[in-house]
Formats: sequence, structure tokens, C-alpha cells
Amino acid sequence: MFENLREKLKHFCVGIAGVGGLGSNCAVSLARTGIGKLIIADFDVVSESNLNRQYYFRNQIGQKKVFALQENIEKITTETIIEPHFIKLSPDSIISLFKNCEIIIEAFDLADQKQMLIETVLSEMPEKYVISGNGMAGFGRNNAIKTQQFDRLFICGDFESEISDSLPPLSPRVCVVANLQANQALEILLENF
Repeated sequence: MFENLREKLKHFCVGIAGVGGLGSNCAVSLARTGIGKLIIADFDVVSESNLNRQYYFRNQIGQKKVFALQENIEKITTETIIEPHFIKLSPDSIISLFKNCEIIIEAFDLADQKQMLIETVLSEMPEKYVISGNGMAGFGRNNAIKTQQFDRLFICGDFESEISDSLPPLSPRVCVVANLQANQALEILLENF
């Protein structure tokens, strides 16, 4: 059964915009399922403060995240092609980089970047789905985390937990939302294509 799923998934391409806590963990989960190709884009480098929730290691501090993540995924599987782009995304680059993806995962930290990606995909890429994360700060409240669908937009999270000094981004909730995003991508791919 699993081999049949992997055979289907190897023909799909997913884009991931931002490879921090959400994006790096989502990418690893999708690669472990056998997704055919991941196009990853980010313009940040690994820092020590990332290690508590992002899929990087101490020896990668200072490296560009997209190349460090490519290295980490290639240690897990050689079945998934990783196409890294060290770039700050704009509406034009979103359209050109992710044009061959069935789904784009939004995994940015900043609200204006999230909005820019979502609006670009929904208005300029009418055949694409976008999966976003919103509300994953702190800990506990497991049952508050869910997925809501708005046509081609899916949002995963609790929709209210904003990151702050009293509610930092911690690995358990960040990874739950990242894996919800990956799971939602699989559901779309395996049911709609």
C-alpha cells in the first residue's frame, strides 16, 4: 500500500516559501513520504536560536537555510529532488519559481509576507493551492489546532496564538502545524490529481 502512495507522490512538486520552523519541518515530512520534488525558497541563514524548533543542526549555524535543509533531506532520502533558492520572494519570483508546483506552502514569519504570497497565488495562479500557517505560539491547547479551508486556501493553526515574549515559538506546536500543512498537501494531491 505504502509503495502505491509513493509511486503517486513521486510525480508531484510542492513549493515551500520560507524554511524556518514551519517550512523546514514540513519539507522533511513531505520528503519522508516520497514527494517527487520540493522547491524551497528563503533568504535567511541558520542561527543558534533556530535550533529549538527548526530542522537544522549546530554545525550548520551560519549556513544558508535552503542549502542546509537540502543537505539534511538528502541524508534522509535521495528520492525527493530538492531545488533550493536563496532569495527574498516577491510576487514575480513567486510566480516564476513555483509555476510547476501543484501546491505552495506558506511558511513565513511576517504577516505582510504571508499576505503577499497568499494574494499572489490566489490571484495570479488560479490552478494552485496554498497552505498557510497561523497561530502556533506557546504550548498546550492541542485541540485548538485545526485546518480551515477557504476555496484554494487552507490555513493550519489555532488562528490566535501570536508569537510574543510570553508565547514563544516552541517546537511541539510549530511541528504540529508544520505536519498539518504536510498532511493537508498530501490530502489535496492524493484526492485531487
